[in-house]
Amino acid sequence: MSKYVTAAEAVKVVKSGDRVYLQAAAAAPTILSNALTERASELRNVEICHLHVEGEARYANPELRESFHVNSFFIGANVRHTLRAGNGSYTPVFLSELPYLFHKNVLPLDVAFIHVSPPDRHGYCSLGVSVEATVAAIENAKIVIAQVNPQMPRTFGDGILHVSEIDYLVEVDVPIYRHAPEPFTYEEEKIGSYIASLIEDKSTLQMGIGSIPNAALSKLTNHKDLGLHTEMFSDGVIDLIENDVINCNYKGTLRGRVLATFLMGSKRLYDFVNDNPFIEMKESSMVNDTARIRKNPKMVAINSAIEVDLTGQVCADSIGPKMYSGVGGQMDFIRGASLSPGGKAIIALPSTTKKGLSRIVPFLKQGAGVVTTRAHIHYVITENGIADLYGKTLKQRADELVRIAHPNHQESIEREYYELFNKM
Repeated sequence: MSKYVTAAEAVKVVKSGDRVYLQAAAAAPTILSNALTERASELRNVEICHLHVEGEARYANPELRESFHVNSFFIGANVRHTLRAGNGSYTPVFLSELPYLFHKNVLPLDVAFIHVSPPDRHGYCSLGVSVEATVAAIENAKIVIAQVNPQMPRTFGDGILHVSEIDYLVEVDVPIYRHAPEPFTYEEEKIGSYIASLIEDKSTLQMGIGSIPNAALSKLTNHKDLGLHTEMFSDGVIDLIENDVINCNYKGTLRGRVLATFLMGSKRLYDFVNDNPFIEMKESSMVNDTARIRKNPKMVAINSAIEVDLTGQVCADSIGPKMYSGVGGQMDFIRGASLSPGGKAIIALPSTTKKGLSRIVPFLKQGAGVVTTRAHIHYVITENGIADLYGKTLKQRADELVRIAHPNHQESIEREYYELFNKM
């Protein structure tokens, strides 16, 4: 019997009470999840779990709460409303540990929805632009259903799987979700310049998507022999690789290859990684493993935050008690870079929100979560400069962070902090 079926036929295997895992980010298997949503009237209490997924998430409609419950390991904008509406939950977990939730049967999986390239002449498909915890999901789910898409890039590494590992195949032909690079603001360009000033030749980089990482990358054209060991990457690395700035010759882990667990960007990026052996896509338990990260000399980890208090505590997943994103891999890389010989752990953020509120604060908002502790933090960068907190006392940290806050807020945050500090 052929494994090739329609999406509607494939998702009939999902039963009430099942737990379904969706491949993440730009590889989100939306055609399968939409087909499952069409069965809402037939289903009850199906848990759909995933990291951030691009595209629409019809199953997250609060009106379908009796049929579907969303369990986010990293909260994206398309499902953020579910926590407030009551048809969604958030499970905090380091990205390095997410695969173990499946391997250890902490979260038993019934079905995995994945998104792959067509089988080659030997019967092998590729998970393409997103591996993260999907390999663990495939190995532990009772049933695996794949969207098979000729537009999915073929990438090397852990994401290669034989068609025999897939129970049902659904042929589609749709573009992979894209993020086109955006122009830098003045503040982002300044932050990028400060970040670049801390990066030495022969460093290995970790950075994510967005204007600040791309602004930093744009300032590295005169650097030499950089490496890339990162949770994810986007278009900003392409020119640096093509011009031999990033060649990975001095990495300690997987020397001579770029290492990532997912990627997201423009069609140019997807064309660049397609069938490119320089790019290795590995499971997050390997990529985000602190012991492997620290083997890279001069490892530089660049991450963002929602707010940073004057002692160096970093809130990166919530706005007060309101969950916004997730723990992700920030701590994996902050710690790995800190332990690397010559490594640097950097938190970079604009000094204010779009509404003009300070993101350098005397104290984190009530209910805010600490993703990176004050003991882990090294550098904090805004458009106003670099604060070096490593080995500093609380008072020295406060002075450093006030200096890089927005001038309009420096006096008030310093006064509020010291008023309470002096009462202690």
